[in-house]
Amino acid sequence: MNRKISLGVTIALMSLAAAVAIVITAGYSMFDFNSRMQSLRESEVMYSKLNEIDGYVRQSFYGDIDEEQLMNAVARGYVSGLNDKYARYMTPEEYKAQMDAYESQKASIGISVVMDPSGYMKVIEVFADSPAEEAGIEVGDLIVEVDGTVVNAESYPKLSTSMGGEEGSTLDLVVRRDSQDDEVEIVRRNVEVPMVTWKQYGDVGYVKIKEFHNNTPAQFNAAIKQLTSGGIKALIFDVRGNPGGTIDSVVDMLDTLLPEGNLVSATYHDGHTEVLGTSDAEEVNLPMVVLTNESTASAAELFAQAIKDYNKGRTVGTQTYGKGVMQTIYPLSDGGALSITVAKYNPPKSENFDGVGVKPDYAVQLTAEQQRNLYELDEQTDPQLRKALELAEAVIKTGGFDGLSEIPEGDPEAENTSEEASSEDTSSAEKDSESSSEESSSEESSSEESSSEESSSQADAA
Repeated sequence: MNRKISLGVTIALMSLAAAVAIVITAGYSMFDFNSRMQSLRESEVMYSKLNEIDGYVRQSFYGDIDEEQLMNAVARGYVSGLNDKYARYMTPEEYKAQMDAYESQKASIGISVVMDPSGYMKVIEVFADSPAEEAGIEVGDLIVEVDGTVVNAESYPKLSTSMGGEEGSTLDLVVRRDSQDDEVEIVRRNVEVPMVTWKQYGDVGYVKIKEFHNNTPAQFNAAIKQLTSGGIKALIFDVRGNPGGTIDSVVDMLDTLLPEGNLVSATYHDGHTEVLGTSDAEEVNLPMVVLTNESTASAAELFAQAIKDYNKGRTVGTQTYGKGVMQTIYPLSDGGALSITVAKYNPPKSENFDGVGVKPDYAVQLTAEQQRNLYELDEQTDPQLRKALELAEAVIKTGGFDGLSEIPEGDPEAENTSEEASSEDTSSAEKDSESSSEESSSEESSSEESSSEESSSQADAA
């Protein structure tokens, strides 16, 4: 039997609902107001102390005050007090350099170098269509002098950085090849730093991803297109030594590879979680192997774990660094920027790996010497790559990872070198990742970061 509700009862119920909504809203507003007032009081105390210190300094300090240097030091001190090892303050110059790095465009000569045992710069890559290529510099050359300064272990860090400069400016080098020194003059110009290299081993495509920058997806997709058109039946992705990159770029690349679904989400300080990236239904329907090591960090870890989460591939190598938090870069009014940790970011289906890392499905260690000279190893001398190729070839034969009855046999000697591996080398990522960045642009021109600093085993682009 249907009962009719009187107009009076209806009005009473609506009034009650409105009253409850008002009470809830008022309660939240009061909580928000109290939180803001508490923050205001804490800020007032902080500024009062800083103002007191500034007063004594300006009244009694004997030396001269460099106002810009002082302000930068105050900003860095504030950030260091957050106990956020990934937070940092950037001067306008540092911020511009960071943004240029994400664009992978800079005025340089177009080479990658590492320090050789003598302290010289050893050229390990010459970028295509670069000033260095035009000047005749080749892989294996030693740069022994830069603009009149001898290159050695002490001067290397500064000189490798100074190789970049203003477009159109000149760089004078002394290059050694086969014990002969030649003077080379090179004019810097803007070059695109290659973030992806690839090659084919029979039916297996190999893709090396250096970092996840804004130009990486285009280079990555070009590599995948070339390899798949060549008839490959499996893919190996090498993210060893990859410190991370932008969230946007890793999402774009995973979207190419993986089926429809979520790719990454972020959990913020208030506990709410939101999806940052998704994949459409198109995918690369090939088995995949991902090479990782202790210097695989952040977005590179997400890349590896996402492929595992969708059961598209397996990982080979060693446990990754373990950075599963992201930072946002806030541009400042003076042209500088602030980068602070704002959230944990999560892979598609598994737990957050911050402080833990991604464990390899097939553990293969390198010796200390192999780690130092990773850039020189090939499919014959690199135990991790050799294992990845064996695994890929086995999967091609069986039709999938689930069809493997046992782990493919590798080189026992190469896989049991953990006692020989230097603890100093395997902890390099931890030592060198105190400042970090990895970003995806937001509407406020800020950026979300999730990468660790380059480890000492990486090459320097110049």
